[in-house]
Amino acid sequence: MKNYVLVHGAWGNAREFDDVVKLLSSEENSVTTIDLPGHGESHEPIEEVTMDAYVQRVIDTINQINGKVILVGHSLAGAVISQAAELIPEDIEQLIYVAAMLPKTGDSPLSLMQSDTQGELLPNIIFSEDQSYATLSDKDVSNLFLHDIDDKKKIAKLIPTFAMKQATQPFMAVAELSEEKFGSVPKYYIKARLDKVLTLSLQQQMISNWKVEQVVTLESGHFPLNSMPERLVKAIRMSENFAEKIIKAA
Repeated sequence: MKNYVLVHGAWGNAREFDDVVKLLSSEENSVTTIDLPGHGESHEPIEEVTMDAYVQRVIDTINQINGKVILVGHSLAGAVISQAAELIPEDIEQLIYVAAMLPKTGDSPLSLMQSDTQGELLPNIIFSEDQSYATLSDKDVSNLFLHDIDDKKKIAKLIPTFAMKQATQPFMAVAELSEEKFGSVPKYYIKARLDKVLTLSLQQQMISNWKVEQVVTLESGHFPLNSMPERLVKAIRMSENFAEKIIKAA
């Protein structure tokens, strides 16, 4: 029995994993999705939406599950699951990063994006006057998140799901990660080769900072969960099988 917990990124919500959940769920797998604070059906005010609140939501979810979990983070959620693993490494079987931030101590999501000179998200973010939240235009959502989806009806259906005020504090939060705790949890990375948000070079740079057991590359943009869910689930299951091989060989 595998317990998967899927965590969405910025401007996201649990529903973006719907296709993945259908494919990943089985008699052998339990799949849980989360609405982070301020996202989806979780309506906290902007001032309460912080990285600490994100991490606590993940930990609270894990605490309700019997047994260790495979924690999957997309995009900004890579930073979230990393910090959760630092706090409760004993409860996490694996960390799987899907086109996600994999920080080292001292990194923030903002600093990682600033280091990525080819990344196209940061220049197109629309900040509120007090810079407490940010939004994206429909055009930029389509161009940055959904550019590798050919189905226009699917794009039209997905665009409104990103129409929200994304709190900016989580982007400023600086990672504090140790080899002893975070470093002890096996890590797997699924790269998105056509990603315009976290470019391939940034993904590779982040991977190089830690021991990553396995890297799989998809020919996708930033949202393989929407553009190629079947291939993404296959990649996730490859990580699961690879871990089993390591255990058997030990």
